[in-house]
Amino acid sequence: MPVEGGKTDMERIGLFSEMEYVTVGDKYVSQFNRPFNEAASKNRQMLPGGSKEMSHLQAGYFDPHFVRIFEGEGYVNLNQVRRRHMMEEAKKNLGKAFLPSNGDKKLCGLGSYYGTIGRPVPFFSAQSKPKEKYEPPGKNLYTNPGKKGTGYGYANVTIGKQFSHSADFYDAAKLNDKKENEEHHRLLKGTPFKLNLYPREYFDTNPYLFEKPLPPIKKAEKKEALANPFKPSSPGKKAGGMKAGTFDSYPSHSADPYGVKLTSHISRKGAKVFHPPGGPKSRPTESIMTLNVKRALNMKNYKTASVQSY
Repeated sequence: MPVEGGKTDMERIGLFSEMEYVTVGDKYVSQFNRPFNEAASKNRQMLPGGSKEMSHLQAGYFDPHFVRIFEGEGYVNLNQVRRRHMMEEAKKNLGKAFLPSNGDKKLCGLGSYYGTIGRPVPFFSAQSKPKEKYEPPGKNLYTNPGKKGTGYGYANVTIGKQFSHSADFYDAAKLNDKKENEEHHRLLKGTPFKLNLYPREYFDTNPYLFEKPLPPIKKAEKKEALANPFKPSSPGKKAGGMKAGTFDSYPSHSADPYGVKLTSHISRKGAKVFHPPGGPKSRPTESIMTLNVKRALNMKNYKTASVQSY
């Protein structure tokens, strides 16, 4: 609603009138009953020429007739082309072909110059070269030899001068602390300040004070150690056919004549014979090769499928 002296909402937006609603008064149609692509079932549709099968005819290609690549070109002899190229390359030679004057020479051992282009080089000769006479250099400067000693406890051994002696009292630090403490007590005036308003009714001076006597200390009882360690009577015996390693003694012999004892079955009235339940029955199974053939060859690709041999 406009305020007194103001504008309406439509005037603020800048429209001449309120926009109309498109779907006012239309019937509701469920999304399950709405038709999909109604134009596909009305009037004529695009009719293609149908699928073409792979064959050696021209109907399976885009062009109406077979187009050759080298149609109208002349025959070219490759040997003739090579000869012409060799003749053109031979015209570029200024003279005859180069022929070496003589064959290669082989070496007849290490260190020989036979078969090489140049002559022996004097720089690589094994003869000794003339040398100048050796003159030993002059003697070094003589100095005073080093003084013996490690430096600890020996005087005038180091490079610098010897340190002068300075007295150091044994209890110098203790005496200095004592003097400072005496000077501190001399500057104090009176005893330290103590407050008499200490709350004694709630707190005690010593919170760990316990007036009741403590119970006596319990001493742990010591178990008496055994005088002698335990030793087994004898090591374990091995079974050697005489039952020496068993716990019980060998049983006594009892006479038992050989004979087959027949077990007596007590037949009851109404007792039925036990029949075991039947096991799982077998059924025909297809091989892996047959399953692969059925999957690879189906109703969609049986016309274009290629036969593979294994």
